[in-house]
Amino acid sequence: MSLPAIDWTHPWYAPWRVRGEALAQAADRGRTAGALQGAAPSTGPRFAPHDRLPAGEAYEAFILRTGTVPTRDNLHDFFNGLAWLAFPRAKRRLNELQAAEIARRGVGPTRGPLRDALTLFDENGAVLDAPPVLWQALLARDWQRLFVTERARWAQARLLVFGHALLEKLAQPRKGLTAHVLHAPGAVHAIANDDASIAAALDPAHLAAKPFAPLPVLGVPGWWAANANFCFYDDSEVFRPRRTPESRTTSPALY
Repeated sequence: MSLPAIDWTHPWYAPWRVRGEALAQAADRGRTAGALQGAAPSTGPRFAPHDRLPAGEAYEAFILRTGTVPTRDNLHDFFNGLAWLAFPRAKRRLNELQAAEIARRGVGPTRGPLRDALTLFDENGAVLDAPPVLWQALLARDWQRLFVTERARWAQARLLVFGHALLEKLAQPRKGLTAHVLHAPGAVHAIANDDASIAAALDPAHLAAKPFAPLPVLGVPGWWAANANFCFYDDSEVFRPRRTPESRTTSPALY
């Protein structure tokens, strides 16, 4: 099989590029699981073709039981495997919490608030290390302040796109792609690119409240050429204001 082309020069792939570019080439020469397994340390996760997952066993429960990640030959599972290699503690923590919820509640038509939050972060999450003024603007969804007034402060920030589904989507970037940034007070500084810090921030009680701030990824200064023209941020379909109690009763859900 051959993975879809990935432009590793995009800024959001910078933390992933060194390992990812080589592994993508290896996956093109064979099975994705085999390429990932070849890069895995002896004490790290293992990878196997997806058909090793027994019928009727939950994916998360299988990983917890065996330490093996079932992997299909596609870009989605490739980035999932890449995340396991780069952030094994954080991915293991997500898996432990998911498996514990499945054991407690079973697999039903709804996941429940904690599993919803775990899935959202695992698939679409990001972590941000940034000056407080940027955090304040992000939480307020004050896009002009975040991206225009305080634009120079982004030189002091680091954003890691963690979610493997979002990494997959960013192979074909479009303006509306939005990361859900984990806001973890007390664990914000130096969290980006730090496996132990991300794992420590995954507190189940905190996650169940869905403490995520939506961030349109292509709005990040330096990440997309078009945002150098500040009219880029005038698109209210992407850069949406924070909802008020009044708007919740008159408007459809925005996020």
